[in-house]
Amino acid sequence: MSATETLSLEAARDLMFRAFAANGVPEIAARSTANALVAAEAEGQVGHGFSRLEDYVAQARTGKIQAEAEITVTRPAPTTLLVDAGFGFAYPAMARALSEGIEVAQEFGTAALAITNSHHCGALSVQVDRAARAGLVAMMVVNAPAAIAPWGAKTPLYGTNPIAFATPRAGADPLVIDLSLSVVARGKVMNAKKAGKPIPEGWALDVEGNPTTDPEAALAGTMVPIGDAKGTALALMVEILSAVMTGATLSANAGSFFTADGPRPGVGQFITLYRPPEGAEAFTARLETLLGHIEEMDGARLPGTRRLAAIAAAEAEGIAVPLHYVEGARRLAGGAA
Repeated sequence: MSATETLSLEAARDLMFRAFAANGVPEIAARSTANALVAAEAEGQVGHGFSRLEDYVAQARTGKIQAEAEITVTRPAPTTLLVDAGFGFAYPAMARALSEGIEVAQEFGTAALAITNSHHCGALSVQVDRAARAGLVAMMVVNAPAAIAPWGAKTPLYGTNPIAFATPRAGADPLVIDLSLSVVARGKVMNAKKAGKPIPEGWALDVEGNPTTDPEAALAGTMVPIGDAKGTALALMVEILSAVMTGATLSANAGSFFTADGPRPGVGQFITLYRPPEGAEAFTARLETLLGHIEEMDGARLPGTRRLAAIAAAEAEGIAVPLHYVEGARRLAGGAA
């Protein structure tokens, strides 16, 4: 087992922020990105946490991520926001989209948020949770660099193209569902590569379409979709909404999230927000009836239960981060390469 260091969430956010700020990332982008990465780490989504820091900084240094990108927002329709991230970090663009989009949905009942020319957006759960805490039902889809082949093919065309959903509850934390359309998120494969560990069989295929436990072969090949052909059909749906609808780069043409060179990803995120038409009280009452049926069943649990437990533990005890990631963050915070 690799050595770890336990950090409080506040200390982790501060360390991340200082690492970005020391490498030319403006305060707003540095703060929002650090907060999102630590929030993902607290949920147990370590593939979207500290493991991303050095890659992000390397890309900011080469300009693959435009650290000082100017975010622009246009309103092509009363309830539609088009947010151009300017090939910068995704997190400040999403924060801007949600800040304005939540107000639109609360006024008009719905809002569609199309984010284009963006980058890796980490754990989608962090974003939809924010909308649910504002009393809205939220759905979010994003595309990513190609990693999944159409069913029956060997060449990747779709990203892992995750989907997230969140809804407010009465007297409880929001119900949050966040899932990748590959059997596991690709970040877990990259995390295994960095740790020098194999991956379980069933996660990925090599370039010949054969199962592999080698993370390097997996990254060169394709990810296994959930539900076989149904998973690739869902990936196509997400691709249309998040890339075609937003005017973002298709997954097949998007540059890597992991390397400092090559083309920019320029991917898209698409978020829809809904205000319950009969009001929050009637909506959450019906919702609790539905969720109560699930909770009464032997062996069943609500989606997101482990996420909430992980967050509670992280808030109380901190997060255990692999020591090499902590040391790398401290080097970056000190301005070292």
